[in-house]
Amino acid sequence: QVQLVESGGGLVQAGGSLRLSCTASGSIFSSYAMGWFRQAPGKEREFAAVINWSHSDTYYADSVKGRFTISRDNAKNTVYLQMDNLKPEDTAVYYCAATIQRLSTVRLTTTPEYRYWGQGTQVTVSS
Repeated sequence: QVQLVESGGGLVQAGGSLRLSCTASGSIFSSYAMGWFRQAPGKEREFAAVINWSHSDTYYADSVKGRFTISRDNAKNTVYLQMDNLKPEDTAVYYCAATIQRLSTVRLTTTPEYRYWGQGTQVTVSS
């Protein structure tokens, strides 16, 4: 069992930056691939980024590629999402998710592929 708690959301102007954190407890964090998803009002939850267990591989949605960076610190049981050059269309609730997976390459981009989810943190980008 894994518990995930996100933090770092808030209100920012377009062009600004935020860093989200997700801290895990209850299991061996280094056994998990970690992902970030987001859900805007009235829309389905969508994939943003994923990182493998050893932080040697990452993958991004086209909509955030070049602006967002996912990273992790296994010693702190934490995964991060650095978000730069934010746009109003990035406004959403951001969720971190975890699944047991120790492959070198991760392409986990759909919600059913993840077993554990955090409660979400709101990110609002004003124009």
